[in-house]
Amino acid sequence: MKNINKTLLAATISLGMLAGCNSQNDSKAPDPMVRFATFNLSFDRTAPGMLSGELALDRAAQDVLLSRYQDGDSSLSKAEITRAKNVQQIRNIAEIIQRTRPDVFLLNEFDNDGKGESTADLKAFNDNYLAHAQHGEVTAISYPVMQNFATNTGLMSGHDLNLDGKVGSGPDDAWGFGNYHGQYGFAVMSQYPIETQQIRTFQHFKWKDMPGESNPVIDDCNNPKAPIPAGRQCGDAWYDDAAWQAFPLSSKNHADVPVRIKQGDKEELIHFLISHPTPPIFGNAARHNVKHNRAEVAFWQDYVAAASYMVDDAGKTGGLAEGAKFVIAGDLNADPQIGDGDLSAIQDLHNHVLVNQAVSNGALIPISQGGPECLASQPDQCKRNNNRPTPERITSSSGLQLDHLLPSANLNAVASGVFWPASFEPGYHLVYGAKLGIAKGVSSDHRLVWVDLELDD
Repeated sequence: MKNINKTLLAATISLGMLAGCNSQNDSKAPDPMVRFATFNLSFDRTAPGMLSGELALDRAAQDVLLSRYQDGDSSLSKAEITRAKNVQQIRNIAEIIQRTRPDVFLLNEFDNDGKGESTADLKAFNDNYLAHAQHGEVTAISYPVMQNFATNTGLMSGHDLNLDGKVGSGPDDAWGFGNYHGQYGFAVMSQYPIETQQIRTFQHFKWKDMPGESNPVIDDCNNPKAPIPAGRQCGDAWYDDAAWQAFPLSSKNHADVPVRIKQGDKEELIHFLISHPTPPIFGNAARHNVKHNRAEVAFWQDYVAAASYMVDDAGKTGGLAEGAKFVIAGDLNADPQIGDGDLSAIQDLHNHVLVNQAVSNGALIPISQGGPECLASQPDQCKRNNNRPTPERITSSSGLQLDHLLPSANLNAVASGVFWPASFEPGYHLVYGAKLGIAKGVSSDHRLVWVDLELDD
């Protein structure tokens, strides 16, 4: 380790010990417990179909490709080199899953065809990667239950959303940013059955129909990086009325996925509430992404409180039934302490009376030892937000706590963690490479977050 802040690291280690299991990296939830997780895999690719082709490679084909790449085969094309690097990334992601062994988990940034009707790519990931031990320290894992979801990313709106005078001219004119429909999609894999007939999605729920929301107004009026477009002035609404009336709240989707967990004579129905809000950066003069992120996060506050205004894609109204058990999960692109966004919604979600406060604000906040080490000793890698308080909570190379797993207060959480090994812990090779840094070149720029729940009698 170079130039490591030993005081900071020692404090983090002590905190990890005090918090019990919530900094371990090689672990399995003991029965009768269930481990929920969220993981932004960074499986977004530059073109549709790329990920499908990589996942479809069987183990032998992967080995041949990687061997040629590692041996410096000069006959490899640029496309083959890219594929080899991506295959290694997928293997590393698979190993992280094999080390943490979640029972039910959300896969953010898992590209699909936009409609999310097929589970072929999930099955290929399961059969060709997860079902093969990726390291001598781990064993294979398999998930019998897979569920894909439709997404608004890359879905062209038919409107000039970025006000450049063109319609459908690029990803900024899609309802959710994406270079093609299905980029940055999400899915669920589970050891337990999903009540598929009870799944609720909110892909088409309109932003305007959320109480208190309105067409974003141009209020960043003197920012040269976000100029006011022709035909608009400070104080004007950004979107024209037709676009605003049609604008969905979800940049991807919001989904309620009921998972039936049965172990012996214990059984729970837990609603897995999943989403991936837009990041509150890359904004225009109306700071549209800041406002959009806040609204997407705030949706879950209302949903778990059984609000009546929301209408799902099947036409059913209302939020979650009173007393229902839930786990809110996702790369929410919001840090409750610092960051570029409006922190109010994520703070309110963490402080919500129906959320388990031990996990959101107490002794079971998911932490790691690798995050603080990166901030302290690798400024070339963790080069943003180095002054963040509680660095042990960060979940991404941005130095922010963006990935959240929030069980309901009526669930018994017993352990938690962020898979971010420090240099002295097993699995460090999965988050850091000397030539690859700590982000997508190795595995992902985000870290897997997990929480163990003990089933009630």
